[in-house]
Amino acid sequence: MISPDVTGDAKKPVFLRDIAATTAFISAAEVAVIGFFQELERPEVSNFHIVVGKIQEVPFGLSTNPEVLSHYNITSNTISIFRMVDDKRQDLELTNGKKIDAAKMSRFIQINELRMVTEYNPVTAIGLFNSTVQTHLLLFTDKTSQEHTERVRRYREAAELFRGKILFVLVDSNVKGNERVMSFFNLKKSQLPALAIFHTPDEQQDVLPLGEVTVERVQDFCSSFLERKQRKEDPSPEEKTEL
Repeated sequence: MISPDVTGDAKKPVFLRDIAATTAFISAAEVAVIGFFQELERPEVSNFHIVVGKIQEVPFGLSTNPEVLSHYNITSNTISIFRMVDDKRQDLELTNGKKIDAAKMSRFIQINELRMVTEYNPVTAIGLFNSTVQTHLLLFTDKTSQEHTERVRRYREAAELFRGKILFVLVDSNVKGNERVMSFFNLKKSQLPALAIFHTPDEQQDVLPLGEVTVERVQDFCSSFLERKQRKEDPSPEEKTEL
């Protein structure tokens, strides 16, 4: 008899039997999560399955193959999240004596599931600032606008051009908590949609109100900022002489 809380179509992790399957699984998604377990009869494996069922938008894999674990330098039961946007891997080691329940696993994933375009909220903000990519581009826009879908499509297209260089972030102007982010860049709703770019180490920033979001305008804005930052970090011989 099937218990009421178990359904036949419940989401399950993909069982990854070898290195090739694991590599293909990681490469196929912007964000992929894999549970690497040395044995399946463990409480943390049960918690992992709970998380898989709750987080629908992320693909989950599971492997117990010693060759796979060795290939990814896994020495203890570990949940790993692989990100395409900054080619980053984050590990949550489930070592003995470390109480990590399903809620803590879920939070780890939600913090670190950065995408080509990541929607800003208090949880993803932690992952954004922990990323090795230190330049962030924010698009402030009204998600209820009829133009929202097309804006995001173009924004994402531009994001592909700066993978590994800039994290692209979406900020919904209708979320009350995001007013603080807008005020940080001295933006008002009447100026939206708008772009704001920010370099976290020195807080260098620039803002561009937009009448229309286009790939070209986003690309030009990002390229110009990166070029100015590069000149500041590596001045030309003439500038060095003047100094």
